[in-house]
Amino acid sequence: MKRILTGVFACALAMSATSALAQAKPPLKLGGILDMSSLYADITGAGSETAAKMAAEDFGGEVLGRKIEIIAADHLNKADLAANIARDMIDNQGVEMIWDVAASATALAAGEIAKARGKIVIFNGPGSIRLSNEACGPYTVHYVFDTFAQANVTGLAAVKSGLDSWFFLTADYAFGQDLEKDTANVVVKTGGKVLGNVRHPLNTSDFSSFLLQAQASKAKVIGLANAGGDTVNAIKQAAEFGIMKGGQKVSPLLAFVTDIDSIGLETAQGLLLAEAFYWDLNDDTRAFSKRFMARMKRVPTSAQAGVYSSVTHYLQAVKAAGTTDSAAVMKVMKETPINDMFAKQGRIRDDGRMVHDMYLFEVKKPSESKGRWDDYKLLATVPGNEAFQPLEASRCPLVKK
Repeated sequence: MKRILTGVFACALAMSATSALAQAKPPLKLGGILDMSSLYADITGAGSETAAKMAAEDFGGEVLGRKIEIIAADHLNKADLAANIARDMIDNQGVEMIWDVAASATALAAGEIAKARGKIVIFNGPGSIRLSNEACGPYTVHYVFDTFAQANVTGLAAVKSGLDSWFFLTADYAFGQDLEKDTANVVVKTGGKVLGNVRHPLNTSDFSSFLLQAQASKAKVIGLANAGGDTVNAIKQAAEFGIMKGGQKVSPLLAFVTDIDSIGLETAQGLLLAEAFYWDLNDDTRAFSKRFMARMKRVPTSAQAGVYSSVTHYLQAVKAAGTTDSAAVMKVMKETPINDMFAKQGRIRDDGRMVHDMYLFEVKKPSESKGRWDDYKLLATVPGNEAFQPLEASRCPLVKK
């Protein structure tokens, strides 16, 4: 009996030690750098944080015996602040992976910090093509959309439909400049003409002078190379000026379902736009969006859906690799196809571009909509290898020519 009790006691001690060891493991921290309070807050913001937390919860809340901890910070749309946040997250808070980093200038800044420290960074909200070209890194992933795909899907469709003369109204920073450049290239290559452009400050409230220049150009299309609140305000003010009624088309080169909701179908009807995700595409997108809506009281944007997908893909790779080492995890991420509510047979290329289908939508008329958020008609599904920049054209130093 004494030997039996001794054995039971020893077993209990071993189990207690194992439990204590598991509890002693530090949490796996994943850090989001977001716009929580400015013009991209609806696109990313609290919705992106919620999507990341949903991914962690659905994964089971832990991996490799470590509790998954989602943290987030507001970069206030300042590149220097985004860099400082990334530095603090990695150096002081023990963050292993950075996600979203909404807006391109902030992403370029934070991306350099992650690159210098050998940490994985996944971009969901930013669009600049530079992120998978000149600014690419071995542990950098550009997940949702980019300026090349947006231009290629929207611009190509517009020119082919006869809208062959363009004037650009452009946000004066990396994303806007790249979006204008990529769209102009598509327009000219397809046989159209660019009649001019004007650049506006980020997060401006008055577009009157810029819109008057665009109106005076007589271009068939006024291309909005901006995003978020800038896109919403530009379209609303264009309607007030009677630009659409005057026969000119306003084309948002990057717009999200939250933007269309803010603008309203009466004003936005007929707009052509490219998206990477829409809540009402299929049963999988509807199921995820229903759960997201229960928390956020609005449908997810493509950037927010991309956060859920990319955080899940990262956690699956950590589990498969048996480590959080960036090289080992990234190897699994690139080798493993992505099949979920966001992408079917998605894949991460050598330049960090996650290639997946893109969609061309037309905004519904009010009479066609069944209710709030029922905003889009699907016109075309564009395969990823046609939507995104070909790998052989990449300017990423990691791509072997």
